[in-house]
Amino acid sequence: MRLNADVGEHPAAIDDGRQQDLLALVDDANVACGGHAGDLDTMARTVAQCRALGVAVGAHPSTPDRAGFGRAPIAGSPRDVEDAVRAQLLALRAVCEEAGVALAHVKPHGALYHAAGDHEEWALLLLRAVRSAGLDAPLVLIAGARTAQALRAQGVRVLAEGFADRAYDEQGRLVPRGHPGALVSDAALAAAQVRRLALHGDVDTVCVHGDTPGALAVARAVRDALGPRG
Repeated sequence: MRLNADVGEHPAAIDDGRQQDLLALVDDANVACGGHAGDLDTMARTVAQCRALGVAVGAHPSTPDRAGFGRAPIAGSPRDVEDAVRAQLLALRAVCEEAGVALAHVKPHGALYHAAGDHEEWALLLLRAVRSAGLDAPLVLIAGARTAQALRAQGVRVLAEGFADRAYDEQGRLVPRGHPGALVSDAALAAAQVRRLALHGDVDTVCVHGDTPGALAVARAVRDALGPRG
């Protein structure tokens, strides 16, 4: 099981070294590319850090929703969302090409992540945006995504994702953000959850959010639970 983190979302974390410390612990980075956060400068700086640390770079596109950090209900037409996602992917692709780094995967963010996991029309919209941006990369979606089979039928690899720092309910679904206990910021609890996912879940990669309180301690504990990088 690999460890990934959502990064490139907070310039202050790039400036003060928190992001680099987090990247040193993960295998894969999901880089915000302008939809909910990030710009060409943060993309370039984040990709440079990934390259220096040997971390695989993935795109983390969103609906165009900076005010809601990509978590507001999807607004606008599907065509507008598809065009916005394509533009984000092209921007990060150009940054990666300039840095000599491959774009290894695509993980949608926020509302788009959940829509692409639950609804075939949004999953296929995401796939069209990826392919029209000239990318042939795996998609990262929540483990058990309803749309995984339809995507695989289109010839795309789907990586199943679990979460170290988000709570699950009794049915194995994520507790919605804003609900009590939705975030797991205790490092020991996060590591124990990852061990359970590794033993009992059909999970390829597990996420630590860079903006979770105590993210660095959580990532260290999870890294210890999973073993060395690579």
